[in-house]
Amino acid sequence: MSLIPAFELGLWNAWIFILPIIIIFYLILPKILGKRGSGEDLGLIKKEKILFILYLSIVFASYAYTIFLPLKLCIIWFYAGLLVYLLGMFIELLAMLSFNTTPVEKPVTKGIYSISRNPQYVGDFFINISISIACLSWIFLLVAIVNLLLLRNIVVAAEEPFLIEKYGDTYREYMNRTPRWLGIPKSRKE
Repeated sequence: MSLIPAFELGLWNAWIFILPIIIIFYLILPKILGKRGSGEDLGLIKKEKILFILYLSIVFASYAYTIFLPLKLCIIWFYAGLLVYLLGMFIELLAMLSFNTTPVEKPVTKGIYSISRNPQYVGDFFINISISIACLSWIFLLVAIVNLLLLRNIVVAAEEPFLIEKYGDTYREYMNRTPRWLGIPKSRKE
């Protein structure tokens, strides 16, 4: 990782990692998921809405940045990043499969959701980390960390009370037995 990152427009840039995400998660899946994927209003207060918009702005700015972020092809870091990327996409797809096969009136608790309450966000984090590895970009590593912190402190913090209100004790029981993040054991304080 160099102190001054490469910034050049090119065919073999990190946008290649982002394109499947845009196609699958923003174009194809919303049509498949229908009502469940419609993004219900989480009842955010004004401050949370502003922070959520900040989070989305960072996500889409990072997507735009990948157009100018060259992949480090033919070195071990590219292949390591590719493996982490495939793991992230696999987790995301498992999450979408569980999400799509659960009735709208029930919380998603099966499949990969039985070992993590937020597998999609875990997949997002792996994908962001994979880009920083494959491009040797410390800036994208910072983006991945900021995205994770914003997810944890804004998105998840707003989603969980909304889901408790929507599903009641069923969701509380699910929270008590399932860790928030994949691979991180359930804490009693959560």
